[in-house]
Amino acid sequence: QVQLVESGGGSVQAGRSLRLSCQYSTDGYTGYAFAWFRQAPRKKREGVASIEADGTTKYADSVRGRFTISRNGATTILFLQMDNLNSDDSGVYYCAAAHRPPWGGSWSSLSSLEYVYWGDGTQVTVS
Repeated sequence: QVQLVESGGGSVQAGRSLRLSCQYSTDGYTGYAFAWFRQAPRKKREGVASIEADGTTKYADSVRGRFTISRNGATTILFLQMDNLNSDDSGVYYCAAAHRPPWGGSWSSLSSLEYVYWGDGTQVTVS
């Protein structure tokens, strides 16, 4: 079981930065992968960035070079640093967790279908 609570959303001007945080708690299993997703009105939820237990990260093409995902295991906080924001980045941002097996295996780390645990989301508006 994983609980996730996002914070840090808000309204910013294009070109500015914003950092999202996701406080998480787990059942002690150390193999969870985490990710950030976003959903704009009338659009599908899309994967933005993911980070696996070994630190491997993956980014959507639309945010690569502008967004950075990181995780502080000691404080159990997941971050998403978002720089050079534009209007296309607006939406509700969700953090999510997936239980990954110890042997790993192939998977789609930016697919919402892979994730079971979700936060309630935080709104980001870029104007």
